[in-house]
Amino acid sequence: MPAQDLKQLLERIHLRLDESFVGIGAQVADLPAADLAELLNELTLIEAATVISMLPVARAIELCDQPTMRRRAAILEQLEPARVAEVLTGLSADERTDIVQKMGLHERHRVLPKLSAEIREELEDLLQYPAHTAGGIMTTEFVRLDPGIKVGEALKHIRSVAREKESIYACYVLDPATDKLLGAVSLRDLVMAELDAPLNKVMKLKPVNVNALDDQEAVAKKIGKYNLLAVPVLEQDGSVVGFVTVDDVIDVLIEEQTEDILRMAGVEPGALDKPYFDNPILRVVRKRIGWLLLLFVGGTLTSAVLHRFEAELAAVVALSFFIPLLIGTGGNAGAQTVMTVIRSLALGEVGVHQAWRVVLREATTGMMVGLMVGAVAFGQALLWRAPLELALTVSVTMFAICIWSTTVGALIPIAAQRVGVDPAVLSAPLITTLVDATGLVIYFTVAKIVLHV
Repeated sequence: MPAQDLKQLLERIHLRLDESFVGIGAQVADLPAADLAELLNELTLIEAATVISMLPVARAIELCDQPTMRRRAAILEQLEPARVAEVLTGLSADERTDIVQKMGLHERHRVLPKLSAEIREELEDLLQYPAHTAGGIMTTEFVRLDPGIKVGEALKHIRSVAREKESIYACYVLDPATDKLLGAVSLRDLVMAELDAPLNKVMKLKPVNVNALDDQEAVAKKIGKYNLLAVPVLEQDGSVVGFVTVDDVIDVLIEEQTEDILRMAGVEPGALDKPYFDNPILRVVRKRIGWLLLLFVGGTLTSAVLHRFEAELAAVVALSFFIPLLIGTGGNAGAQTVMTVIRSLALGEVGVHQAWRVVLREATTGMMVGLMVGAVAFGQALLWRAPLELALTVSVTMFAICIWSTTVGALIPIAAQRVGVDPAVLSAPLITTLVDATGLVIYFTVAKIVLHV
């Protein structure tokens, strides 16, 4: 939906909500589900819940099934438990579990009794898995086939259960006695095969699979690596308990990307679980203060370095003019390297065993960048009418800081990966603090040598 149309519709809905609840459904009746999800993302929780309450149940289910729909649990919590139960019943098992996981305990206890015994049992089984694992995002609604049937029988079975399953494009052949995975077959393979061909001759043996406790990010990478529509989820005994589809992976990638961006900014994950204005200020403070205090302590190193070289600063006051320029450029160069290396680690383009190759490459890059930026810094210092010796000091320091910051920027993410810490957690906040302090040490050391202070 064009932004202008969305804005106008939002205004109409706000006006309608101010006057009466009547007619809200008619305002949005013809909107595609994706556009309606975008619209609800712009409303407050109460407004969004009011809109959903005016929609037919089938339409509300379609809306809550949209991958772009945010705050689903928070919005449904505003509705009557019976209405929520109707919506949850119409969703696939994985979407249903995701919403219930994000509900508060009080709201969960109000809604669960309204669900059928079969769905409650299924939810209880799925909720046993940690939220960020394959088991936590999988659905149990997959097509299972018997290895002894023919292709024609398999197609007939798929047609009979298609309405009940989330996806029919990837089917799994299981041992009838143990539920262990024997093979996988796509709908395309079945359509292309002869109807009287045995299924065990068409299926792919030893298909790619994941364990129920595998991290969701690892599952996403495996689906992307092997270009799969879905991947079966196995328990420790080899039995199939569900499968993860490619649309589930899209949700995972968005979530993981948001977490990484927050960590790079020194903010704990979870700070954006709610919309900006729905997040209590105290909760926002709690998510930010830890890293800020830690970085504050790290920042005292910079103050300690300035205090240590107080005499040099007093002797050549002009040295202080170039401090922001030098440590700012060093921090930027280090941040560029950090982001590049983190991305390469995430994509598997580099590994811990290649640490020294990465460091050498980034140090070489830093040297070349340092030569160019150092030349510009030399000219800038002369333009500011600094003495030739001071301009040379600034230029040499810029060259050295660029090499140092790119080298450290390459080492920090790899070291974090080596000890099992998410590189995004440490890298960006740490590189700025570290380069600030060490950059000053480099600057004043060069000044003592060149200026004889």
